[in-house]
Order: sequence, then structure tokens, then C-alpha cells
Amino acid sequence: MEILLNDVEVRVLGCLIEKELATPEYYPLTRNSLTTACNQKSNRDPVMALEESDVVRALDGLKMKHVAIQAADSGRVPRYRHILSERLRFSPAELAVLAELLLRGPQTLGELRTRAERMHPFADLTAVEQVLGELAERTPPLVMRLPRQPGRKESRFAHLLAGEPDLSAEERPAAPEGARVQAMAENERIAALESEVAALRAEVAELRQVMEEFRSQFE
Repeated sequence: MEILLNDVEVRVLGCLIEKELATPEYYPLTRNSLTTACNQKSNRDPVMALEESDVVRALDGLKMKHVAIQAADSGRVPRYRHILSERLRFSPAELAVLAELLLRGPQTLGELRTRAERMHPFADLTAVEQVLGELAERTPPLVMRLPRQPGRKESRFAHLLAGEPDLSAEERPAAPEGARVQAMAENERIAALESEVAALRAEVAELRQVMEEFRSQFE
């Protein structure tokens, strides 16, 4: 079954999987708790600031794509859960790896093993690689190995539930850190001041020459 999600649907689905595995006592999730989960500052990349209405629209999209439903026993407050296990027969290990990729984007084997530990334990990197291989061999494939970035020793893996990732974004240089940005701005300011001072000195020199020429007319 081919699934194509937008960015908010990716975040909502990732949170549903994560909470089922990491905190099953609070699962299924209400719209409010799901919105809070989507906007967490930890274990999220990028950090989002979604409104509950954004989450509602994403849930509607996930229901239409047959990957999430309203829980039958949700009571007076509607609660929601994913149905990937029922429809695609995912193992807990596959769900944990997929959730991490949905929540934090492309990652290395080591990053996936460490970060998915709260949802499912992996004995070693080989175990993670095996799960990624199983996800990649599905029809259609659900993950892919990204080309190794210059200067990096390890390859990263990305999910394909939102289509193939934009590799051009992978090739862009990383944004400079805050201290470097400040230093660059300071250098630009100093360069501008030096240029202004040089221009003023030239102007003063020109005025002096004009004054000297004017005085020479009366000598």
C-alpha cells in the first residue's frame, strides 16, 4: 500500500506510534495530548508549533489514507490511534525505527539505535540495519539509504512516507553557528566603517587641496 503524507501528517503519525510504544498507559491520544506531543521540543526535528486545528486536519488525512482511526472505546473524549500494525503487520522494532525517522528525519544507524531505545531495545547496530533492510524491501519501499555526505563517515537513512527526500537540501552547507554569525556580522560592520573612514579621508584630502589652491591665488 503506497502512502504519501504531508509534513503535519508525518509528525502526527510519528507521535501516535511513539506514544503507543513509549507510554502505552496514555494511549490512544486525545487531540489535545496529540497536539502537545507534536509540539514537543525534545526528540523532534524540526520543532513545530501546531494548532489543534492543524492536528485535526492531519488526523482527517490519516483516516482517509487508512493509517489512523478514532479509537472505538475512546469514551466521551475522542481518542486516536494508528493502525499500521493491523494493515501492514509491522513489528515493534519496525515501528520504533519508523517513528524515529518520522519524528527526527534522516539519521545514522547509531542515532537510530540510541534514540529508538525508549520505544524498543536493539542489541546492536546490526539489528537496526536488519530492520531498515526489511522496511526498504517492502513494496513499495518505506525507507532508503541516503548518499553519504562529504566529510561524514556514516550514511543516513530516511523514510519514504512523504516521498523521496529532497537531496538538494542535503547538499546545502550547514548554517553557521551563533558565535560565527555574530563574528561575521562584526567583521562586516568593521569593514563598512573602514570603508567609510577611507572615503572621508579622501574627501578631507581633496578639500585641503582645494583650499591650498584657493590660498595660492592671493599670495
